[in-house]
Amino acid sequence: MGKKGCQMGIRRRMKKLPLAAQAEAASPNNGGVAAAVENNSISAMVATSKAAKKKGGGGARLWMRLDRFGQSELIECEKSIIIKRASIPARDLRILGPVFSHTSNILAREKAMVVNLEFIKAIVTAEEVLLLDPLRQEVLPFVDQLRQQLPDKSRVKFQGGAQTALQDDEPHLVTGGKRLPVPEAVKGLQAELPFEFQVLEIALEVVCTYLDSNVADLERDAYPVLDELARNVSTKNLERVRSLKSNLTHLLARVQKVRDEIEHLLDDNEDMAQLYLTRKWIQSQHSEVLLAATTSCSIMSAGPQPRHVGSNRSASLVSSSHRDEQDVEDLEMLLEAYFMQLDGTRNKILSVREYIDDTEDYVNIQLDNLRNELIQFHLTLTIGSFAISFWTLAAAAFGMNISCPLYTINGIFGLFCSVNSAISISVFLLVLGYARWKKLLGS
Repeated sequence: MGKKGCQMGIRRRMKKLPLAAQAEAASPNNGGVAAAVENNSISAMVATSKAAKKKGGGGARLWMRLDRFGQSELIECEKSIIIKRASIPARDLRILGPVFSHTSNILAREKAMVVNLEFIKAIVTAEEVLLLDPLRQEVLPFVDQLRQQLPDKSRVKFQGGAQTALQDDEPHLVTGGKRLPVPEAVKGLQAELPFEFQVLEIALEVVCTYLDSNVADLERDAYPVLDELARNVSTKNLERVRSLKSNLTHLLARVQKVRDEIEHLLDDNEDMAQLYLTRKWIQSQHSEVLLAATTSCSIMSAGPQPRHVGSNRSASLVSSSHRDEQDVEDLEMLLEAYFMQLDGTRNKILSVREYIDDTEDYVNIQLDNLRNELIQFHLTLTIGSFAISFWTLAAAAFGMNISCPLYTINGIFGLFCSVNSAISISVFLLVLGYARWKKLLGS
């Protein structure tokens, strides 16, 4: 495929991208896309995936490829192509699948880093990012951040590397009496954070911002609902609080998973050292340069002194690279910053949960007080019924169809009713006073 055909393939892929991405790809400064496509054989990957789909093979998913210059393209690849391209085991793609969609993982492999944080599912190498399902609504801010930040950082980095190349103290490898320049890309990559950490930082920033916004929405909805429940305990308000607690528990679990994954990395320096993909790539570049220099040195016939100097310099470079393998300060500072941010987000959720618990305790106190008032009212009615029962007993006794001399006495009915009423009232007051004396009723 020639350069013209590659550019035509880029134009076809630009139709699938958003307008902002098309404008970036159409600018004259983005001529590196054609070279990137040619070097990485994306056209071949797309052709292979389309051919597999025509044959009826399933498993092809939509991916977005972004390089260190912010150039992006949409591709549809099968698992086997991604596994071969990123040099990762097949189980890592299952981690990025829907079964593990609610887990959080940052895994280090030989040539790639598998990132599964909330909705961000990506495979990061030292040169590019393969992002799964890039058209999801939650993933679009992450894609925009990559397009905005990666070109600026890479431009400054490589401009700085080009300027240092003009200076006299340009780093070289001295082997066999010849000065071999270190690759220019290696010098540029040593200036700032490695590419994979830039992508990881953007991913953590987007995830933390997303979780913070969810917590802010939760706080904004929680406090009015809880205050309303404290004022009016009703079935509707209780249902709203139940839904609120469910959302809070789910959100706390999501924040806790991301926080635990970062904490796991911070506790293991070896795992953090394995995430330095650019360092591994630089060491491989050094090894290739040293191997080429050694090969040329064995062919050339030179004096023993230059070979001795070159071997000492090579040994110093190898020893320095071994020392750098345990240097994880940059990644540790990066992870600690976002760990503290996630810890603050978690504390916000816990404060909302404590407010919910306090509101529930207050509601339970209100319900207990209401229950006590109902019990006291029921006790009062029971005492009144017991007092009236004396009057009812006398009335039932005199209501019998039997002969009694009291029936012939004039005015006996009024006296009988007055005496029974006085007895009933006296019994009621006596029992009520006894209940208050025993503190069975409130004062």
